[in-house]
Amino acid sequence: MPLALLFPGQGSQEVGMGRDLARSHPVAARTFEEADETLGFSLSRIMWEGPDDELVRTANAQPAILAHSVAVLRVVQDQLGPVTLAAGHSLGEFTAHVASGTLDFRDALQAVRIRGELMLAAGEARPGAMAALLGLEEDEALAVCEAASRSGSVAVTANLNSPGQIVISGDREAVERALPLARDAGARKAVPLKVSGAFHSPLMEPAREGLRRHLESVRFRRSRFPVVANVDARPVDEPDRVRELLVEQLTSPVRWQDCVETMVASGIDRFVELGPGTVLRGLNRRIARGVPTDSVGTPEDVSMLLGVAEEAGSA
Repeated sequence: MPLALLFPGQGSQEVGMGRDLARSHPVAARTFEEADETLGFSLSRIMWEGPDDELVRTANAQPAILAHSVAVLRVVQDQLGPVTLAAGHSLGEFTAHVASGTLDFRDALQAVRIRGELMLAAGEARPGAMAALLGLEEDEALAVCEAASRSGSVAVTANLNSPGQIVISGDREAVERALPLARDAGARKAVPLKVSGAFHSPLMEPAREGLRRHLESVRFRRSRFPVVANVDARPVDEPDRVRELLVEQLTSPVRWQDCVETMVASGIDRFVELGPGTVLRGLNRRIARGVPTDSVGTPEDVSMLLGVAEEAGSA
């Protein structure tokens, strides 16, 4: 069965993430030790003990989610079989490139730590906001953002997650103006999100240059299998193009629905989400109906996945 791997983005973190996996699987424990050593502080302690306000900090949450996802991948990769494609939601795109061999795990950890710091700084320099709109399609959300953008403040679409689920981002004033406009346009819900910045919007422009400079010093290899990019929903495996897209992603919308539809159109008939939470499996219920999606992040999930793999192997 043509298989695609999915990797979650920021927001999937929770205190305790990965602790039981490390206790159950030595390769996972070694992955978290490698992350601590690479970053020069105990990321695993923050992941397992918190406090929550420390874990949710952008510069901690991003490497934490990446480390958890890679730990799960290393536990199950021999049983997954051949992988055709991968994709990751925002931060998760870095994880997807670790899985595909484009990026070394240590390089990716350092990159997303720096990415998180740059994004936080951009958010502090020009405070922004984000909001979820439920029940609008892309053209309707774009019209709402256009109407709300004035007097030097902007709102844009940031996450095109699934049919009828869109996140907007931008200056606080513009996002606040967009909420009643979205309801008037037919949105079932239009609710602010608790975030530290206007991610995937022009307000993240100051972070682009810093990330670009850092990634120029990082070695990118040709992928073992393509990764479908958030920016244009196209598969990419050429190292220089990967680097460009990871920088461009900071100020571009995450076209997640298009990414999944691209994979389904290419023949993918099985997805496995690796890492904390089940957000991407939930989105797939709306995007890729009828295509099985497993979420694997805990020892129980691993046991279930490996049990299915063993049954398939003995059939």
